[in-house]
Amino acid sequence: MSHEPVHGTHSGHAHHHDHRPAVAVDPGAEYTCPMHPEIRQTGPGTCPKCGMALEPVMPGAADGDNAELADFRHRFWRTLPLTVLVTVIAMSGGVFDPLFGAARPWVELALATPVVLWSGRPFFVRCAQSIRNRSPNMWTLIGLGTGAAYTYSVIATVAPEVFPASFRMGEHVAVYFEAAAVIISLTLLGQVMELKARAQTGAAIKALLGLAPKTARRIRPDGGEEDIPLTHVHPGDRLRIRPGEKVPVDGVVAEGESAVDESMLTGEPIPLTKRAGDKVIGATLNTSGTLVMVAERIGTQTMLSQIVQMVAQAQRSRAPMQRLADVVAGWFVSVVVLVAIATFLGWGFFGPQPSWAYGLINAVAVLIIACPCALGLATPMSVMVATGKAATHGVLFRDAAAIEALRKVDTLIVDKTGTLTEGRPAFHGIVAAPAWSESEVLRIAASLDQGSEHPLAHAIVAEARRRGLALGKPESFESSSGIGVRGSVDGRRVALGNTALMADEQVAWQTLAERAEALRLQGASVMYLAVDGEPAGLIAVADPLKASTPEALEALRASGLRIIMATGDGLTTARAVGARLGIDEVHGEVRPADKDDLVGKFQAEGRIVAMAGDGINDAPALARSNVGIAWVPEPMSR
Repeated sequence: MSHEPVHGTHSGHAHHHDHRPAVAVDPGAEYTCPMHPEIRQTGPGTCPKCGMALEPVMPGAADGDNAELADFRHRFWRTLPLTVLVTVIAMSGGVFDPLFGAARPWVELALATPVVLWSGRPFFVRCAQSIRNRSPNMWTLIGLGTGAAYTYSVIATVAPEVFPASFRMGEHVAVYFEAAAVIISLTLLGQVMELKARAQTGAAIKALLGLAPKTARRIRPDGGEEDIPLTHVHPGDRLRIRPGEKVPVDGVVAEGESAVDESMLTGEPIPLTKRAGDKVIGATLNTSGTLVMVAERIGTQTMLSQIVQMVAQAQRSRAPMQRLADVVAGWFVSVVVLVAIATFLGWGFFGPQPSWAYGLINAVAVLIIACPCALGLATPMSVMVATGKAATHGVLFRDAAAIEALRKVDTLIVDKTGTLTEGRPAFHGIVAAPAWSESEVLRIAASLDQGSEHPLAHAIVAEARRRGLALGKPESFESSSGIGVRGSVDGRRVALGNTALMADEQVAWQTLAERAEALRLQGASVMYLAVDGEPAGLIAVADPLKASTPEALEALRASGLRIIMATGDGLTTARAVGARLGIDEVHGEVRPADKDDLVGKFQAEGRIVAMAGDGINDAPALARSNVGIAWVPEPMSR
């Protein structure tokens, strides 16, 4: 494998970085260090401060496999058998002497050399960089320790006569090939584990990027249309979004009307009606009508890209404990090197004969013992493993400090829709008016709703089909945004919606009001069905609780957390859900500012507050809380 050098600058000094580019690396992209965000350079390489591989500032959904992980894994497994063999021979206590005799050091040299010089080459490069940049780190100790042990052992093997007789063990001088080989192999293993953890978090970021569509349909000035790659969209372009397609970039609606599902951003299950002049956000889903939009923000300026950048910063942040460990580790490396030098000089000037040989051996021992530098390695490894493991379960940390802050939380405020509940409506129940049956009420409502893309309509149609009802084809269909739908089924005039629609149709819905309120007390949303101007019944649709919610809340309560629910839903619905979940403190009909004030109130009482929400409406409270926990569901698919 060839290595192309990349040059970067830090503090005015030029740095030469050895790297192994991935298959899909963009050499013109800007790269940064996960542990030292101030390090920036064009193209991949290694950090001049800590030696860690640089990563793109802006992750890409099409990035290739992690070349460094593949390279380190290859080096580790190729040389692991040699490390095992040289260790067994060295630790055998002379068992292999009859087989190898005086050639035993040469056998160890042959086994250890590929491990140290080939597998350990990246570590020696990083060690040299740390010395040249005057930035001591764990690679300084690993390089010096293993290098000193290997160099000493080579000299002891090739020219044993330079050592006094007292250094001989039988027919040869003591060598430390196994120590150098084992340290290299263990360090490679640690790097493989760390890179795998980082790759898992990177996979979650790529999944976010994958929410955006790959193409957009552009309307040319002559009126013609063409599908173009998303990267070819420019501000001011007119784009057509057909039903079932995702909005390509952020912009404003120029023509048309449709319901757009923004659950990936807001968490709300009900699509919002968009008309001319309304803003639309890239990666949200157009559910029904056709829209023509004007592109405003593209590329890294879109809201989705900004979310991705924020998530990527989590891997490039340091927890307070880690920052302390970095400072201590920097001094620790310098102290270890000074102790090794002092050991060499102390034994050389004041030790028994052969004093300088003893000094060399003990100085090497100091470096070997200290070189893993657990203090400098453990904390970033813990952060990386935590973020990577969490990412596999769909949890993304904004920064490492949030991991530390989370353990101090004693109060948790949770939103309802999309957080405690599924965020997707499901059929709840039917109430039939006198002279009507439940099946007929459901059949007529579902027949009308076949022409709707609304999630509430999906729930009603799905229940009718589950019951095997024969649905009719609506002769006409009209959607009245925000209040319901109307049309004609089996030659009869049908209206399905809320009380505003019933008032508009002059339907006397009050006879069903008591039953409707009872359903609302169960946490359901209620729709009235009118046929030929007369009330036919009620259909209730509810947002079901997530199966994991009761168990999760019980575990949180058991850990000592105070649970509070705050939702924009009506107080009746909020209390119904709170009662089912055993949540004593419930706040309903709260606006974003009210949630923000609620967080401030508890903080003023000296409590450490975490806020769990799922959309822009929760943003003020999420920002004010000590720890903000945002639930970002995937967009609904039809």
